[in-house]
Amino acid sequence: MKALLYKEFKLAMHPICYVFIIVFPLMILIPSYPPAVGFIYVLTTYPILFLGANKGQQSNDLLFSTLLPIRKRDIVLARIFTVIIMHIIFTLIMTALYPLALLIDSSIPPSESESAVTFHMLGLDGYVSILGISLIGFAIADLIYFLVYYKNGKSIVLSTLLMIIGYVIYLAIFTIIIPNLPGCLWYEEFLCKSGIGYQFIVLGSALIIYVLLHIITHKIASKELEQVDF
Repeated sequence: MKALLYKEFKLAMHPICYVFIIVFPLMILIPSYPPAVGFIYVLTTYPILFLGANKGQQSNDLLFSTLLPIRKRDIVLARIFTVIIMHIIFTLIMTALYPLALLIDSSIPPSESESAVTFHMLGLDGYVSILGISLIGFAIADLIYFLVYYKNGKSIVLSTLLMIIGYVIYLAIFTIIIPNLPGCLWYEEFLCKSGIGYQFIVLGSALIIYVLLHIITHKIASKELEQVDF
């Protein structure tokens, strides 16, 4: 597995992926910008990683990997670990910037930053809950992407499109639709204003779901790859 991960980061991972996961977390510093939306930019690295900008699909990276004396499920597992590492790096950078984002936001009059700190779309006051919601979103996005892609090893455009649509719908439901439904004020109160302890309960539960969904993704995607005839 160590050798496969080395291959992922040395051969498959295009340098622009590193730029994306380092630069896009800075969007949390934009006043009134919904923090949850920033996490979607991690997913934009997927087609670059899988296509490899002439180093991935176009150079038959997947075919080359399947010809190696390794199990196909290990190929899938290495790629899953790769995107998980990307999730972790992106999240850690954004979290490190969170205190600065709070400072910037607090310096702006409430009338100009209403959606950033208070009320709808789970702003900075619910950042820990946002992490939990986003982690589950990542896991769902990976489930969609890996299952579609490894069905034939070529559907990068389709898998990316379905993944982005799925993530946006998921995010909209939990950060926009539910908070604005009549009688659902408790939802935002629980996630943002019930104390940091409750937010960490949400985050802990999300981590469990994140791990379980990736285990499911690995099992199903591995079976799909086993049936691909190159």
